[in-house]
Amino acid sequence: MASINKHTTDNGKTTYRVRIRLKGYPVQTATFERLTDAKKWAQHTEAAIREGRHFKTAEAKKHTFAEMVDRYIKDVLPTKPKQADKQTQQLNWWKEQIGSYLLSDVTPALIVQYRDELASGKTYRGTKRSPATVVRYMAALSHAFTITVNEWQWLEDSPMRKVKKPKESRGRVRFMDDDERSRLLAACKESSNEWLYLTVLLALSSGMRRGELMGLKWQDVNLKDGYLILHETKNGERRRVPLAGHALELIQAHSKVRRLDTDLLFPGKTSNKPIALRRPFENALKQAEITDFRWHDLRHCTASYLAMNGASLAEIAEILGHKTLQMVKRYSHLSDSHVSNVLADMNAKVFGSGHE
Repeated sequence: MASINKHTTDNGKTTYRVRIRLKGYPVQTATFERLTDAKKWAQHTEAAIREGRHFKTAEAKKHTFAEMVDRYIKDVLPTKPKQADKQTQQLNWWKEQIGSYLLSDVTPALIVQYRDELASGKTYRGTKRSPATVVRYMAALSHAFTITVNEWQWLEDSPMRKVKKPKESRGRVRFMDDDERSRLLAACKESSNEWLYLTVLLALSSGMRRGELMGLKWQDVNLKDGYLILHETKNGERRRVPLAGHALELIQAHSKVRRLDTDLLFPGKTSNKPIALRRPFENALKQAEITDFRWHDLRHCTASYLAMNGASLAEIAEILGHKTLQMVKRYSHLSDSHVSNVLADMNAKVFGSGHE
């Protein structure tokens, strides 16, 4: 319960000291010059303590935004090794902007202010940040606040819940037509890099990311049954990738001349690092006269070819290793003719080919 004691100093100044004692909680005290302020604080504070709000607010006044970021980088990011470097850089950007603020003073409006500065700012390359980049910066910050609320209990709620993320573009879909593909593969065959043709063909035939492809080890390859296992994937789950046709034949031939000083399928000059293919790939694109194309677009090619050959979005997602269908919806228009055929077949079977 709250008690209010009146004190008068020697010079005649009057103050009111409030003391709140509730079983199981530390004593809370405050001093006011007006009795009405003292009563109001006592009423609000006692209610906040009973509802479990007061001490969370008090914790938010003890810690700065910089402390939150430092603790998150130290304690949480080591559990996310693939994202640690990138998210450390993203969180440190936020820390540079608002690190000195107490957590109690970090409002949605403050985050919006710096979200907009982030969006209008330039990258180290001198280019404007895309909405997708801003979303990633916000996602890193959002998770830090979630941990702060749920595990450390420094905050009652995350200010990010009231901050709107910028709308991302639908995503780039650049895939090669048949002629472009033939020209690129021909240029890869002529490359001075002996593995360029094999790696590009594997990427096209399987949809593997470059990091997944370059991280392949011989113990992950089953030549007998025609598949390989990806242990290190973007979503953290193992994935089985079938090998068939020309790709399987080339891997079988590659296995007969493998280097014995490394387990990597495509080792570089040092046995523990994969080969660098950026320059050979760019040279092949130039020779094939293909523009506006990146290595990651090989993955878009795989998805697009699958869609055009009748694969469902669920099948494409499984092959590419996506947990949801959201990322593969960009290819849905390419399977329109297949969907039309499926619908036509259903109508023919159910309603007949014509009216009697």
